[in-house]
Amino acid sequence: MTKVLVLLAWVTWISVSLLTIAPAAAQGQEHIGIGYLELAEDPRYDQDRVYARILLRPLGRSIAAVEVALDEAQVIAQFLKKKFFVAHHQGQDIDDLVNVIDLWLVEKGIRFYVLDLPWTVVQDLSARTRGKDIILFNATAPEDSLRGEFCQPHLMHTIPSHAMQTDALIQYLLSKKWRQILLLEGPLPEDALIAKAVERSAKKFGARILDKKPFQLSNDVRIREQNNVALMTAGRGYDVVVIADSDGEFGRYVPYQTNLPRPVVGTTGLVSQAWHWSFERYGAPQLNSRFERKTDRRMTSQDWAVWVAVKAVVTGVTRARPPEYSKIVEFIKSDSMRLDGFKGPALSFRPWNNQLRQPVLLATHNAIIEQAPLDAFLHATNDLDTLGADQPDTTCAF
Repeated sequence: MTKVLVLLAWVTWISVSLLTIAPAAAQGQEHIGIGYLELAEDPRYDQDRVYARILLRPLGRSIAAVEVALDEAQVIAQFLKKKFFVAHHQGQDIDDLVNVIDLWLVEKGIRFYVLDLPWTVVQDLSARTRGKDIILFNATAPEDSLRGEFCQPHLMHTIPSHAMQTDALIQYLLSKKWRQILLLEGPLPEDALIAKAVERSAKKFGARILDKKPFQLSNDVRIREQNNVALMTAGRGYDVVVIADSDGEFGRYVPYQTNLPRPVVGTTGLVSQAWHWSFERYGAPQLNSRFERKTDRRMTSQDWAVWVAVKAVVTGVTRARPPEYSKIVEFIKSDSMRLDGFKGPALSFRPWNNQLRQPVLLATHNAIIEQAPLDAFLHATNDLDTLGADQPDTTCAF
């Protein structure tokens, strides 16, 4: 009881102090901008196709996640005499985005940018801005190459990579002793990237891919072996079907249609995600509620990655000493960074590829089944580094 009274008294004192300094802070506040960049014509938000992307694709633009993060930071920002603001731009092309960064850097002093962009645009933008005094946060592109051969020293990643997602999935399969895999791969380049990550994860942890078969979303009887689920899943005695289908068009027809009664996972069925609306631990329900009040929709993995990118900036600005740009970036990239992502362990960025360490959720459409890394998968320094490219395996060279 004594501890509770002391805590209440401390909270009351802080509240009164903040009210007292608020007018003075408003006059002497340092304004810190966060740029939010996206494409006006982003194919990932194509409304003619988004209905089929229930589990995989964003159901709406994620700019609201920036607002939620800044709302949460308001009290501490006022206490430290700082004011965060967001500058939002929908670019027409890569040239437009580069020009806006140059303009905002001079006119608004904005050095921190959250990117909601396709991976090819992230690759080009980060290459063309290398050497500028800015830091970019990739919040929606999971492609491994951005953390590998196309990595950049000023490009951070808050969305899990394909490798992190497939590592989480394979860990779960092995925990269930489902070692024999039938891999179904779609026709898109993005599908090939996912399938490659699945194969790499299977080799990494000791699962076995018995067969890999291509599929097509088609009714053409001439290619029945590529569009008929029963025919595609006939044959060797696999334990599980893994789907690599970035659009989600074909994969949603696979569960309950397989030749053998087997679980379906990957990009449909059981899916690896950064976030899920049904997560009920570590304060997640409160975050989900705040986002839903702001948007009237449920928070997705992309929304969470945008939110945590802004939170990383706020944490760096409020914790770095002295609070100047170079020290802020140094703190964000350092081992001192302890970011609360409402997923349990403290989060930090890997120094070898700038990827945010984080648990990955394994979920169906309406429930969390497991959280990776699983207990049996250990690492010498940080168990979160069992997910994705570890330092000895990285192809990133800043």
